[in-house]
Amino acid sequence: MTEPFQFKDSDVKVEKRETVFQGFFRMDKLWLTHPRFDGREMPTFTRELFIRGDATCVLPYDPDRDEVVLLEQFRLGALGRDQSPWLLELVAGMNEDGESPEEVAQREGQEEAGLTFKPLEKICDYLVSPGGSTELIHLYCGRISTESAGGLFGMEHEHEDIRAHVFSADEAIAMIYDGRINNAAAIIALQWLQLNRPRLREGWS
Repeated sequence: MTEPFQFKDSDVKVEKRETVFQGFFRMDKLWLTHPRFDGREMPTFTRELFIRGDATCVLPYDPDRDEVVLLEQFRLGALGRDQSPWLLELVAGMNEDGESPEEVAQREGQEEAGLTFKPLEKICDYLVSPGGSTELIHLYCGRISTESAGGLFGMEHEHEDIRAHVFSADEAIAMIYDGRINNAAAIIALQWLQLNRPRLREGWS
């Protein structure tokens, strides 16, 4: 049986590339070809690619109180669906040039929730929507105390309006299953927490 990953980046031939939109986001159009699994060459085809930088997301967790902090804010992509466009999400931010994901995590923790993470544990890196977007998420869980957590945060000049909520870990996990939390980063992180809570509560307390 053939093993996966027989092709690599250099097997893709980009014949032409142009930027078709540049605003808050950027969109490129590519003309490309690549080998097929049956040995033939794929005819040249076009795809639009959403150019978005990498981002870092953190689930703030207090192992002593077994509580998490989740952020509520408006998200345009959820508008027009059968739900509120104010979502419960993780601490998150775009990676700037020269910043490590850990530096982004600490910066965004302060800006969005007034939190500092000690320590940070890596959960995973994942591609958000590789069929049409370049974005990669660096996902972490960060130890915090929820003793004085919660409140209003956000950078006004970036049009951020954020409310930080404290939930028990059990309630946050339950919100995945009843649909109140339906964004990928929060689902992945909370399901990871569900698997790793005993270890974190023993090792972080």
